[in-house]
Amino acid sequence: MPVVFGVAFGVSLLAPATPAAAHNELTGSDPRDGARVATAPARIELRFLARPSPTTTKITVTGPDNVVAGGQPTFDGSRVRVPFKPAAAGLYTVGYQLASADGHPVRGEVRFTLTTGTAADPSATPSAAGQPSPAGSPPAANPSAGPASAAPASPTPSTTPVAGEQSDSGARPWLWALGGLVVLAALTAALILRRRQPR
Repeated sequence: MPVVFGVAFGVSLLAPATPAAAHNELTGSDPRDGARVATAPARIELRFLARPSPTTTKITVTGPDNVVAGGQPTFDGSRVRVPFKPAAAGLYTVGYQLASADGHPVRGEVRFTLTTGTAADPSATPSAAGQPSPAGSPPAANPSAGPASAAPASPTPSTTPVAGEQSDSGARPWLWALGGLVVLAALTAALILRRRQPR
């Protein structure tokens, strides 16, 4: 009898553990929570105590500036894998939401930091954008303006004599025309005087 009572007592102690076991929870992840990784993994893996249901499980991956960096999750027993598409170096948050067998919702997140990537590029982009603007506006314009002003200065004198030559060549026909008129007038006057002389 004492043995029977002992077994019954043990079963009574184990009975409340059944609903607790039905409550699912995260047991591990890759990358682990709080990790700092230099090389971006191809996928993120979450490991749970019990097998999560694909219909009630939701996994989200967001990176710097709330950029979505995950894809469609795949389920393999108690493991869930999500493709990782890093946008830049920085902090990434993997959020998960699923329902346990007892109907209790389970929510949580895993955070890790990607130390290498394109984080330096966004921070350098404003500085790089700022560098060409001042360099392009005042300094670059002044030296370029100097040779540009000197360049037209040389052709200007050369164009001036050309204009003078054109004016001289244009004036010469008028001089010939005036000379011709004077000669014609002299000949006409000579003919008139010759006719008026008595024979």
